[in-house]
Amino acid sequence: MDIPGGLSADIFLRNYWQKKPLVIRQAFPGFTSPVSADELAGLACEESVESRIVIEDDNGKPWQLENGPFPPERFEQLPETHWTLLVQGLDHWVPEVADLLEAFRFVPNWRLDDIMASYAPAGGSVGPHFDQYDVFLLQAEGYRRWEFGGHCDETSPRVEGTPLRILSRWQGEETVTLAPGDMLYLPPGVGHHGIAKDDCITLSVGFRAPSVDDVLTGFTDFLCAQPETNKPLADPELQCPENPGAISPEVIRNLGDVIARYTGDLKQLAYWFGQYATMPKSTSIIMAPESPVTPDALLAEIEDGANLRWNEGSRFAYHEFEGETALFVDGERYLLRGDARGLAPVLCRGNRLDTDVMAGYLKDETLLGLITALYNQGNLILE
Repeated sequence: MDIPGGLSADIFLRNYWQKKPLVIRQAFPGFTSPVSADELAGLACEESVESRIVIEDDNGKPWQLENGPFPPERFEQLPETHWTLLVQGLDHWVPEVADLLEAFRFVPNWRLDDIMASYAPAGGSVGPHFDQYDVFLLQAEGYRRWEFGGHCDETSPRVEGTPLRILSRWQGEETVTLAPGDMLYLPPGVGHHGIAKDDCITLSVGFRAPSVDDVLTGFTDFLCAQPETNKPLADPELQCPENPGAISPEVIRNLGDVIARYTGDLKQLAYWFGQYATMPKSTSIIMAPESPVTPDALLAEIEDGANLRWNEGSRFAYHEFEGETALFVDGERYLLRGDARGLAPVLCRGNRLDTDVMAGYLKDETLLGLITALYNQGNLILE
C-alpha cells in the first residue's frame, strides 16, 4: 500500500510517522478544491457546523478568535487580509471531502479524526503554533508558504493577550511553498506557520490518539456502569486491629486485587475502546432517514443498483475475539458469530461497501436485518 504521492506506506510509517516532517509534491495530481471560499463561508453560518475566524490584529489585540456560527454580514466586515476562516469536520458535510479519507487508510480507522478547511486571503495565517496530533496539510486552492521544524512543547514561549497558543519565539528550520495537490506531513509537536500567498484553501487531515487521562477515565467510567460493580466490598475475615486508625497492608492488597481484576479484563477493555474509538465527532449529521425501510425494500434498492456507503460522519471498526467478532459503529457494539463474522471486515474496510461481496451476506435474513438497522439509524446511506 502507498500513501498519496506514491511512497510506500511501510517506508512512511517506519521513517516519518511521528518522527519527522515530509513534503510530498503532487500527492494529488491535478487536485481541484471540492469547496469554494463562498461555500465555506456558507457552512460557517450553519448552527451545526463548527467554525472559527482568526484575526491577526484586531484593533491592536493579537491573534483574536471568533467562534461560529456567523451571520452572513460578518464576512463583509472582515479586513482585506491577515485573517483566516476555519471550518472543522468538512468531511462530515461534503461527500467529496469524505472520500479523501480513503487515501489515508494506511493507518487504522480509529486513528483518523476529520478534515478541517482553512481559507485565507493573501497574508492570512493562524500564527506559528504546534499541534498535539499528526496532520497532513493538503493544498487545495492557491498557494501557501510553510515554515516548519523544531520541537515545541508546553514550555515553549507564547504570545500573551490571545486565547490561541501562538508561539512567540519560534524559528522554522525549513520553508516550502505548496501548490494545489502538494501536501506536508507534520508529526505532533513540530512547530509550523502557514501564510497564504494568495486566496487559498488548505485541507488539514487530522489524526487522533487518546491521552492517558482519556483511557483511564473512559475505561473506569465504562466499568463503573457495569451492574456487577455496584456491589459493596466485603471483608468477612475482618480481625480486630491493634489501632483502629491504621489501614492495614492487607486492605491495600485487597483493593489492588479488586482493581486488577476489573481493569485487567482485556475483553471489557476491547469493548470499551471499540465504542469509544468509534464515537462520532458530530452526532448531528447521523440522522435516521425520514421514512425507515424494511429489509426487503432495502434489498430491492441494492439489487436495483444503489450502493451502500457510510454516513460521512460515521465511524466503523471491529475487533476479533476467540469465537466472536465485535463490530463497532458510532459508539455501539454488535456481536457477530459463525459465518456472520466475515461481515465486519467488509463493513469496516472503507466508506463504500463492496456490492458484490455484500450480496452474499445480504442473503442471510439476520445480517440483512442488521444492515437495515444501520441504515435506519443513519449509519449507512444509499447512493
